[in-house]
Amino acid sequence: MTRGPLDEQRLAAFLLGFPETTQENPFGPGVDVYKVAGRMFALLAGDPGAPTISLKCEPGRALALRAEYPAVTAGYHLNKAHWNSVRLDGSVPDDELLAMVEHSFDRVVAGMTRAVRTRLEGEPRPSPSRRGDGRGPRRGGRR
Repeated sequence: MTRGPLDEQRLAAFLLGFPETTQENPFGPGVDVYKVAGRMFALLAGDPGAPTISLKCEPGRALALRAEYPAVTAGYHLNKAHWNSVRLDGSVPDDELLAMVEHSFDRVVAGMTRAVRTRLEGEPRPSPSRRGDGRGPRRGGRR
């Protein structure tokens, strides 16, 4: 069953499916910050005209994504080398967007202590049914 492009509500549900993830609003309503074990890995800004999600990214991959997709730009009000902002206009395929979310989560977890990393690596990830189109996140080598 195809449900169309990934919308903010389904994206938020996917984000909350990661282990030990919380959603907070430290910047006020309309800006949702998603944290794993207390550290931000996604920022979803629900501006009705141009909703965006900001995600942590390996610097080389960040540049490649910006070159490939006009909707991907350097992180707005974030470290431009390590964060991308993605305009949720449907131009980035859902599979790619969800792979970016997973990569962001993994990048943040990689910077945590070994004890926290070990604990998180043993926890389940979001199920394919929460992904948006029923196929699950793209798998492969480390992103």
